[in-house]
Amino acid sequence: MTKAIVLCGGKGTRLRPYTYTIPKPMLPLGKKPILEYVLASLKRAGITEIYLTVGYLHEQIEKYFGDGGKWGLKLHYSVETAELGTAGSIIPLMGKLDGTFVVMMGDHLSNTEIGKIIEFHCKHGGIATIALNRKGVPLEYGVADMEGERIVRFREKPIVENLVNTGVYVFEPEIFELIKPKEDFANDVFPRLLAEKKKLTGYVFSDYWLDIGRTTDYEHINQFISVIDLAKGMD
Repeated sequence: MTKAIVLCGGKGTRLRPYTYTIPKPMLPLGKKPILEYVLASLKRAGITEIYLTVGYLHEQIEKYFGDGGKWGLKLHYSVETAELGTAGSIIPLMGKLDGTFVVMMGDHLSNTEIGKIIEFHCKHGGIATIALNRKGVPLEYGVADMEGERIVRFREKPIVENLVNTGVYVFEPEIFELIKPKEDFANDVFPRLLAEKKKLTGYVFSDYWLDIGRTTDYEHINQFISVIDLAKGMD
């Protein structure tokens, strides 16, 4: 059965003052902490055994969730005493994951189906799959298209479509052989996979997704969390 790792060890410095006394995954959204919504998305995919990499104020996470039994989950904790990087933080779990597994961030929200990402990964093969969110980002300026010296088209602040890394990954256990201590997935591991011609696939979705990385993100999502059913399956 597929297992998962949720990365919860960051200090959340960009979310201060909220995170001075509360770890980011435990910040409340409505009546539940952010992390509960993340765990709900995994449970909906049938994933019930989950490893949480924790560090900053980790006692609060462990006290609230315990062994996960209340939610029908089996939770394990890997405590970081120093910053290890997003990829480096999963190295201590080598040997505990002997099949396909999921890695997610403990502060990202989405209503996309994790099960579909896993199915995509298994269908297409490869060592890793990145879930990518299709986002339209408006430019701040008007843009001209030219042919030679002649302007043939002018667009005022056009929306440019990008595929955004959502921090949801599906891996094969072989990934551990390609991770070095204190490395980051996006900055170090994925470029190495490409350089070594490893198969890296992308699952594209257009569902809701948000990285709660700034105070404005947190305050915005709290205004309408009641109309987004992200925690379905945890009751």
